Amino acid sequence: MSEYERIGLQYAARRRADPRLGRAIADALGGARRIVNVGAGAGSYEPVGPRVVAVEPAAAMIAQRPPGAAPCVRGNAERLPFADGAFEAGLAILTIHHWSDWRAGLRELARVARDRVVVLTWDPAGDGFWLADYMPAMLAADRRRFPELGALREVLGDIRVQPLPIPHDCTDGFLGAYWRRPEAYLDPAVRRGISSFARDEFAPELARLAADLASGAWARKHEHLLARAELDIGYRLVVAVSSA
Repeated sequence: MSEYERIGLQYAARRRADPRLGRAIADALGGARRIVNVGAGAGSYEPVGPRVVAVEPAAAMIAQRPPGAAPCVRGNAERLPFADGAFEAGLAILTIHHWSDWRAGLRELARVARDRVVVLTWDPAGDGFWLADYMPAMLAADRRRFPELGALREVLGDIRVQPLPIPHDCTDGFLGAYWRRPEAYLDPAVRRGISSFARDEFAPELARLAADLASGAWARKHEHLLARAELDIGYRLVVAVSSA
């Protein structure tokens, strides 16, 4: 069973595409029209067009795809049901850390994408952000789940890595989206849209964060963040362009 059969039932309510991130992803696709979006979920950042196809293993996520979304094949990244070079571009948005074999999945994505592969991921070698002070075990687990950029290069070959700063009011509720809105992490509805919180209740850690917000300790320590419009906390767009 896909992890998202369990945690993804109300995913689309909190994971709404942020237009600023969407523009960066669209630019990385380089004008491609025949696109396969693998690990597509509810369809955030998915280009609109008659030659776009989605692949998603979780029925719970497919059920949340909006009317008019691209047709979706229920399947896994590690075995894509398409011919070599069937698409101009392959897209994978914050998904490869969920794949059972991300190397096999990326090789499949490169096989079916003739011109380029675009991956949005998080660099586990980076510093992350202040949430690690409260939840070190969570962030340590994420560092183990996300492949390092060097490992991506071993599979995809030459890659371009583009930092993707996260806006302070990001509408897509992934883990780092609330870096300037710490109180959001106390909201169970927010946490239900973040897979990292699915592994534990994190009750003591959340209680400590709540206490620091109430006392003003968090604001005193992180006052420098409150004037920032965006922050680089390790999210990266990885683009591999075919040399053929």
